[in-house]
Amino acid sequence: MMSLLHPGLEAFVAVIHQSTVHGAAKQIGLTQTGVTQRIRALERQLGLTLFTRSRSGMRPTVEGEALYRYCRAAKDLEGELLSSLLSSNAEASVRIDIIGPSSTMRTRVIPGAMSILGNFANVQFTFNLNDSGQALSHLKSGASQLAILNRREVVNELDSKLLNPANYILVATPKWAQRGLENIITNECIIDFNEPDEATFDYLKKYDLFDLAKKDRHFANNIDALATIVASGWGYSVLLEDFAAPFLKTGKLINIHPGYALKTEFALAWYPRPEMPAYFAALIKAIQ
Repeated sequence: MMSLLHPGLEAFVAVIHQSTVHGAAKQIGLTQTGVTQRIRALERQLGLTLFTRSRSGMRPTVEGEALYRYCRAAKDLEGELLSSLLSSNAEASVRIDIIGPSSTMRTRVIPGAMSILGNFANVQFTFNLNDSGQALSHLKSGASQLAILNRREVVNELDSKLLNPANYILVATPKWAQRGLENIITNECIIDFNEPDEATFDYLKKYDLFDLAKKDRHFANNIDALATIVASGWGYSVLLEDFAAPFLKTGKLINIHPGYALKTEFALAWYPRPEMPAYFAALIKAIQ
């Protein structure tokens, strides 16, 4: 049965009804870990403890009972709304939130999503271009329904699809076209998204260039700004090959290590669904 409740509230209500995480997981088609993560995320968001845990099961706190009354009222209204929609044969609008690194979102996810819109006019998208490593936490909290993750981030409770490998290339301003690779790496700064971003470091290590590099870096947490800064000659970086292609074609950037790339594997991930809607299956298929 369709539920319009926030995924965290849906897990909360299931635990109330079943008194155990195990029973709730069976009821809503998630793993026990998935239910626990949603409850914990909900408690963090509200700043409240919603359950006391004992041998006899999960019992709601006073605050949990108050939240359950709200959920019951919301479900009553939901029933009226769905009844109205179904009786008038209207298709309810569906919103899908997808989160992932900006370059992959722009070159793969958004084009894939746009390709199915002609068949699913009731689907609306929220594209969350996020380079801060928050995709997994958004997926676990229910804020996003789909996430682009590094392959090693995919945990057991998720369903996933391995995407085509992403190739990162080393780019710089065309002003440096006559300079050798080692000269650039030895004397110029690296530009990355933020301090945890070690993609350029990983590239240099792969090709035994890391020891030559200056370790101080500039940061720009927007891919367009990063590309502009590199094109202006403030430093060099790695960019997804698909994203860099138009910059290379127009001569705004050059590949300073042609023929070499850092291959990274990404996966499209989501929580298992007992019944996958046609639009969801089509979206997963469209994103390569």
